[in-house]
Amino acid sequence: QVQVVESGGGLVQPGGSLRLSCAASGSTFNFWYMRWYRQAPGKQRELVAAISSGGSTSYEDFVKGRFTISRDSANNKVYLQMNSLKPEDTAVYYCNAEDYVGQYWGQGTQVTVSS
Repeated sequence: QVQVVESGGGLVQPGGSLRLSCAASGSTFNFWYMRWYRQAPGKQRELVAAISSGGSTSYEDFVKGRFTISRDSANNKVYLQMNSLKPEDTAVYYCNAEDYVGQYWGQGTQVTVSS
């Protein structure tokens, strides 16, 4: 059974930084892609950033230049370094891992940006 567990959320002031971590386990296959999504209150879940097993990355425009996604493929971990945080970045952040069989979600970690 695949498990995906996020950590690292919290309360931070505008302009501050946080680093989210995600660990995926239990798959027979490699995780091709690992992604970070977020969902703010009253809004739909949206993609933030993605990274392939080969290390190729992509970002949504609203985080380009501020967030960095990275992964430790040997240990099926993915990270999201978030800098220059804004109040509009407040959301529950979810990790998504995709293998040959399907996609798996974590339970989410709350990020709150507020003074």
